[in-house]
Amino acid sequence: MTKNKHYFQGIILLLCTFFAVAAQAANQLESVRIWAAPESTRIVFDLSEVPNYSYFTLDGPNRLVVDLKKASTKLNLKNVDNNSKLVKGIRVSKSPTKGDLRLVIDLVKPLNPNLFSLPVTAPYGNRLVVDLEDKSATAELSAVSSTPVKKNVTQSVQASRDIVIAIDAGHGGDDPGSIGPSGLYEKKVVFEISKRLASKINDTPGMRAVMIRSGDYFVNLNRRSELARNSKADLLISIHADAFTSPNPRGASVWVLSMRRANSEIGRWLEQKEKHSELLGGAGEIIQNTDNEQYLAMTLLDMSMNSSMAIGHSVAGDILKDLGAVTELHKSRPESASFAVLKSPDIPSILVETGFISNPKEERLLSSSRHQESIATAIYKGVNRYFHNNPPADTLLAKKNTTGSTVKSSSKSAGTIKHKVSRGESLSAIAQRYKVPMASIIRANGMKTDVVQLGQTLVIPES
Repeated sequence: MTKNKHYFQGIILLLCTFFAVAAQAANQLESVRIWAAPESTRIVFDLSEVPNYSYFTLDGPNRLVVDLKKASTKLNLKNVDNNSKLVKGIRVSKSPTKGDLRLVIDLVKPLNPNLFSLPVTAPYGNRLVVDLEDKSATAELSAVSSTPVKKNVTQSVQASRDIVIAIDAGHGGDDPGSIGPSGLYEKKVVFEISKRLASKINDTPGMRAVMIRSGDYFVNLNRRSELARNSKADLLISIHADAFTSPNPRGASVWVLSMRRANSEIGRWLEQKEKHSELLGGAGEIIQNTDNEQYLAMTLLDMSMNSSMAIGHSVAGDILKDLGAVTELHKSRPESASFAVLKSPDIPSILVETGFISNPKEERLLSSSRHQESIATAIYKGVNRYFHNNPPADTLLAKKNTTGSTVKSSSKSAGTIKHKVSRGESLSAIAQRYKVPMASIIRANGMKTDVVQLGQTLVIPES
């Protein structure tokens, strides 16, 4: 009896060991996705379990070797779609450790690898992400213009620059954004609208568009502002399509930065969606730690009257006027939320929600080329009107205004300009635009404070 007891205990122990080993070897590589950006490539390995991995690089030829512990695959990696100019291909190699899966990524040149795992986030499961960046790439080249930069035709205005509009098509690559009832991806809709908007801006003398992403790949949220800054953008427009937990909400809206949490239910939902996008697209560093928040808050406060935010609010108002003519509005005034893509303290930034992709009727509209064109035209009209009325002082449009329609002061010396205060403008923003100290404007106009009123005409002295 004792013998039998020990025998069964041994069998049970053996079975437990077997199932434990089987469980350890259960991680399956289920699919591989390659997303190519201009100067980088992202490879995503979809796995059945949380990955346990290590990696190293080799040269002669250049390779990145990734070892997945206790893993296997039935995939034919030769069939993986690859549009990367940096990656030749991916293959399986014999692992020195039994039960491990060794993957070899053959590279065109030496690249900087960054590997990290991502948790289950619908619609994806566990993932191992491999980011490969070209060592020789410059940040400026990462933000590519949708068309070549236009040349000014007259010699007299060659010293003046174009107004630069950075257009950020939301989501991309691993992050599809919201998905409509019929399966329409937000990332595809907003990219089409963004391209149409860029084309209109590039066809306008004195203006130039820069696309933050030029294809179907993900750009970390803070990186989007950085690319706009490298392009010396005067405005960043982020294009999205709304979604909500129910199919009822509808209408376009325009959002500006709030350093506090959004005060509407949909605003809070969108803030959560932004964090969800980071989990889908990668381990980007959202501006959320206390030190950065304090730094941003102080920077914005130091820029008297928060000029970037005021300009963004004014542009948002102009765009809403034209959006309302082509589609239903969710709100007729700019809304506020704390989105990372809007948090650049030195670039006026707005986020345009083109409609609710979660609403079946608006999803059908957003999939229509005609409606996409109408939305792009409406955004363009608002931007164009704002900058023709408020061109930065060193731009071609400002010079045209000065030599043409800008009113000269009769009581001041030649070359002094009069400026009419528009909605949302502050004295600091006006001073920054004309590159004149605030104190000089205050003295020239006999002002007692730095507060300006809507419609007030200010004398702008020569800098």
